[in-house]
Amino acid sequence: MSLDISLYGEEKTVQCECECCGNKHTRKYKECVYDANITHNLGDMAEKAGIYYHLWRPEEIGITKAGELIEPLTEGLKKLKKNPEYYKQFNSPNGWGMYEHFIPFVEGYLDACKEYPESTIIVCR
Repeated sequence: MSLDISLYGEEKTVQCECECCGNKHTRKYKECVYDANITHNLGDMAEKAGIYYHLWRPEEIGITKAGELIEPLTEGLKKLKKNPEYYKQFNSPNGWGMYEHFIPFVEGYLDACKEYPESTIIVCR
C-alpha cells in the first residue's frame, strides 16, 4: 500500500476536434503539476517528525493548497535531518520504507509546494 500525492494547477480550457465525428469540443481540465508516491510504511516516521497529517491527511487539518504545506514540511524536514539516527529506528524491517527514501520524498514535495503554492492537493491512500 502506498500514498499518492498530486498537485493540480489552475483549470484550463482547451478546444479539440473529435477524430471520429469531426465535431469541435471545449474541455476543461486541471493539469497535474506534481505527482509522487511513497509507502505507508513511513507513516510512523512522518508522525514522529510532526508531518503525518500534512502528508497523509491534509484535508483533516484544513489544508487544501500546496503553499499551506511549506512551513510545516520545512520544519519536519529540519527535524528529520537534525537527528537521522532517531528517525532511522522507524525504518521498515522489510526495507520498504527507509529514512534515506523519505528525505528526498519530502524534499521533492516541498520544492513542488514552493514552485506551485496555489495548486490544489489531492491525496490518495
